[in-house]
Amino acid sequence: MDTFKALVIRRDEATKQQSMAVETLSPDALMDGDVDVRVDYSTVNYKDGLAITGKLPVVRHFPMIPGIDLAGTVTASSHAEFKPGDKVILNGWGVGEVHMGAYAQMARVKGDWLIPLPQAFTGAEAMAIGTAGYTAMLAVLALERHGIAPDRGPAVVTGATGGVGSMAVSLLAGLGYTVAAVTGRPGEAGYLKALGASEIVDRAELPAAPRLLGTERWASGVDAVGGAILANVLSMTKAEGAIAACGNVAGLELKTSVAPFILRGVSLLGINSVYQPKRQRIAAWNRLARDLDRDKLAAMTTTIGFDDIVGAANDILNGKVRGRVVVAV
Repeated sequence: MDTFKALVIRRDEATKQQSMAVETLSPDALMDGDVDVRVDYSTVNYKDGLAITGKLPVVRHFPMIPGIDLAGTVTASSHAEFKPGDKVILNGWGVGEVHMGAYAQMARVKGDWLIPLPQAFTGAEAMAIGTAGYTAMLAVLALERHGIAPDRGPAVVTGATGGVGSMAVSLLAGLGYTVAAVTGRPGEAGYLKALGASEIVDRAELPAAPRLLGTERWASGVDAVGGAILANVLSMTKAEGAIAACGNVAGLELKTSVAPFILRGVSLLGINSVYQPKRQRIAAWNRLARDLDRDKLAAMTTTIGFDDIVGAANDILNGKVRGRVVVAV
């Protein structure tokens, strides 16, 4: 491409205020990389919302093209693993934060960050999954490595109507778990039950000041929100249970005690989806290809156009987004 359209965040260095506009750029404006990709699809994640609104300092290099996920077609490559015409996906690696990202018709990235688009998925489906689904699968794999299985008891999922939560509910239910879905949006009970949830837990049942040890309710779970919600979940986890934690929507602080860990043997499993090695990324995507219910994926997905990104970014921060949002770039 001689020129391409991109959503660009800039910052006034005197006032530290962000501004944003759709701009027409040349490839020379992009950062270093050994693979050029025509971006076909992206998605809107919570981190993208933070980057676009500037509510947290997600963006650490200016100017920046936001967007942490992409699916597209290689147009030029000096990387040994990729050639023009290859279909590829990218999740994380600081793209959209410190390296220009996916909300553009063209991206230039390091080939080591890319993996081939799994044959089981179209580019649109891969972005319906996106970092959210890939993270949810990493959490499921971590629980399995810890020896957790459906016969151990119910699995809890927090932030259940969000991207990670919706994917986790669907994946765990499909694997045979009895899923308790935690949400502050009781009107979405029908949506969550359609994804496979057996029980809907009102977020109000998990108070701001959790007990040191609560009533044992679940054997495992995926926490997508952090903060007091995670502290409550840990206090209510059964002996030798495990919770995979991958989000911070409810806060970065975890005000808990050692009681769940030393009196019940509960394990807290941290999930870092941004810098996973390629082999683990491919393993997660292979499991998604095997285990993900395509009908449920379609039911949780909304597709928007490029011009709708900013509105969707604000909506996701305001709790107005259900499931996954695909951007047709």
